[in-house]
Amino acid sequence: MSLLVVGLSHRSAPVSVLERAALSADAQSKLLQDTVAAEPAAEAAVLATCNRIELYADVDKFHAGVAELSTLLAQHSGVGLEELTPHLYVHYEDRAVHHLFSVACGLDSMVVGEGQILGQIKDSLAVSQEQHTAGRLLNDLFQQSLRVGKRAHSETGIDRAGQSLVTFGLEQLADGTPVETWASGRRALVIGAGSMSSLAAATLARAGVSEVVVANRTLERARRLAQILTEDDGTDVAARAVPMETVPDELTRADVVVSCTGATGLVLTAQAVAEALEGRVDGPPAPVAPVVPAPLAGAGSVRAAEAPAEAGDELPLTSLGAEDGCPLDLSAVQGTAGFSVLGEAAVAGMGAAELEQHAAWVDKGDKERSGRPAGGADPEAEAELITALAATAATAGRIPERRRPEPVLPAPRPAPVLSILDLAMPRDVDAAVHRLPGARLVDIESLAEASADAPMAADVDQVRRIVSDEVTAFDAAQRAAHITPTVVALRTMAADVVANEISRLEGRLPELDDKHRAEITQTVRRVVDKLLHAPTVRVKQLAAEPGGAGYADALRTLFDLDPETVASVSRAADTENTENAKNRGRA
Repeated sequence: MSLLVVGLSHRSAPVSVLERAALSADAQSKLLQDTVAAEPAAEAAVLATCNRIELYADVDKFHAGVAELSTLLAQHSGVGLEELTPHLYVHYEDRAVHHLFSVACGLDSMVVGEGQILGQIKDSLAVSQEQHTAGRLLNDLFQQSLRVGKRAHSETGIDRAGQSLVTFGLEQLADGTPVETWASGRRALVIGAGSMSSLAAATLARAGVSEVVVANRTLERARRLAQILTEDDGTDVAARAVPMETVPDELTRADVVVSCTGATGLVLTAQAVAEALEGRVDGPPAPVAPVVPAPLAGAGSVRAAEAPAEAGDELPLTSLGAEDGCPLDLSAVQGTAGFSVLGEAAVAGMGAAELEQHAAWVDKGDKERSGRPAGGADPEAEAELITALAATAATAGRIPERRRPEPVLPAPRPAPVLSILDLAMPRDVDAAVHRLPGARLVDIESLAEASADAPMAADVDQVRRIVSDEVTAFDAAQRAAHITPTVVALRTMAADVVANEISRLEGRLPELDDKHRAEITQTVRRVVDKLLHAPTVRVKQLAAEPGGAGYADALRTLFDLDPETVASVSRAADTENTENAKNRGRA
């Protein structure tokens, strides 16, 4: 049997695919049972986090194992096999061990060095043990991965290479401001009471928020988390638990929201967030007064006042036709297609006849307007321009619109009053919240983009060396363990031979007293132990080396050991290892 892992993560698949492939707790349990029921697999474990889904199995055939595990992942995730396959990766034997150890150390995390993955690996092992799908190999593998991860964090500075996903997400919300400064005095709403939500609540409490409200479908779990936060000596945060149906009301009072539930649908829709923001965000920005360009000289427009208009003041569109004797009907002209009453376009859209009437009126009134203050229209320039426009109108039938683009000022986006961190996979918060003014949303997808440029710590190389060394040690231990049942079976057989011979001796020499019988028995046992000691020690050493798997077969052949006896020893060892692992997990 050999270790095989088939999976997908943020490194191999887009968030949209990961989101759809996410497995509920029930789906994980069914996947485990179906995997061990499949022909190639004897053991199975699922590692499902917010940015990875991996299926580990002990298989006897590589190609059949890959095909079966891929098919099972597709069936239980709901993503078609053809769509899922391009995003899957496969690791086998040593590479599979190396992969899990790297994951445990945080080298494969979205945020390098984060430590939450250790808890997720521990949970994965516990589920496999409860479902009785983890045997000797996966128990040993996952237990060792936990030890390797702890070693990496204790012996190196891998923690400095990144932060937990929660901390990284809060840093993105803070947008360059220290999280403690940004969070101080804010009110936080945490949706969910699992491990990630609990970490988020504790992080926010340590950062200095004034209140943490925990909402969860199981109110008792929310109460336990709130109590832990309240009793923490390191913070003085106020914490309370609320049922999920009160989330809309709590949204109107919260400044920071962190959501991480196991829900398969949206927990916060864009409409719910918009309604929560309605009373908190100021109304739309005051309308920006249009910029009025200089009027066309002599076009019947009066230059706008130099002083800027106050917000809300009504600006006069034009004084066209306001002067006595103007031949144009303002309402009729404004109805002409393309007609504009602002700036140079005051006569744009006029027909040729209307333009000639206007020109004549302007010409007639030159003398009257000549006494206007400096800065008024130049009659000569006015007449020349109108003559040119009249010629154009005679050719085209209408003056073309020549309006200069007026500057359009974008509506200012309000500063966010509600910061939302969505750490769920699939997402808890509608992606449309990104577009809501007054809200800032950071989700798994935006975290993936932000972490792409995160600096790598120099300690990463040291962790990689630790992983490499641990993989070598684990492989040696597994090869040695592979021969252990054979050695145990050999020693059991030798003990049976000694017992049978002592029994025969007692039948031949019934007069032996207890003292002599015990001395003879001890002597025979010592002889057998000495004869077996060197071969069994040496065979374990040889088996631990690369290519040493054949020594177990040689030992069984040389001593004619019963294969079923060896198998029963192996099963007993697996059961003992599983129980020990469960006890360590409970401790």
